[in-house]
Amino acid sequence: MFCGGFRSDMTGTKAVAMEQVAQQHGLGYVRFDYFGHGQSDGDFLDGTIGRWKEDTLAMLREVCGPATQIVVGSSMGGWLATLAALALPDRTAGLVLIAPALDFTEDLMWAEMTEPQRAVLLRDGILREPSQYSDQPYEYSLRLITEGRDHMILKPGIVYDKPVRILQGMMDPDVPYGHAVKTAAAFQGGDTRLTLLRDGDHRLSRPQDIELLTQTVLGLL
Repeated sequence: MFCGGFRSDMTGTKAVAMEQVAQQHGLGYVRFDYFGHGQSDGDFLDGTIGRWKEDTLAMLREVCGPATQIVVGSSMGGWLATLAALALPDRTAGLVLIAPALDFTEDLMWAEMTEPQRAVLLRDGILREPSQYSDQPYEYSLRLITEGRDHMILKPGIVYDKPVRILQGMMDPDVPYGHAVKTAAAFQGGDTRLTLLRDGDHRLSRPQDIELLTQTVLGLL
């Protein structure tokens, strides 16, 4: 199962590439859009980590079938994949996390905002910032930040006894590789591995990145 990133959708390069890998190896595969993303209904600004977590859990419970799943999560999808694995550990066989943005609403958004940005968000309930990935600005709701605090998992540590593989670009401007190091350290199971790509960006969608992702998933299989 593939969990996409913040404002991403199930037609992304990695999501489609993993479907092709699944077909080549005769595996079941699920990719989906969260509430307010891609082809799904809903206003994106009404979405929260909790709402998107429930979407992810619904996929595991109702769509993936009885077999345990390797869950691949990219950026925000890494956080949601981990939350889902903690909620339904018997439904997962392992995690593959790509530039995982666990706790990003607090550690990578709120903590990195300037005081003027925080003031706008607190006053208006919405902050709009230019995006390097789209002509449309990124929009953040205050509710995304405040509700996200109910789902923080890095500081208490993550008790998960299945294999975890983390792929992280060291040239990532959105999720610094130090955050991936902190994420790897938070997992308390013994089979957690972090791979750093010195020239990798946030998306990790180059052919060599897709090949590494493919081999990582097949390695867990």
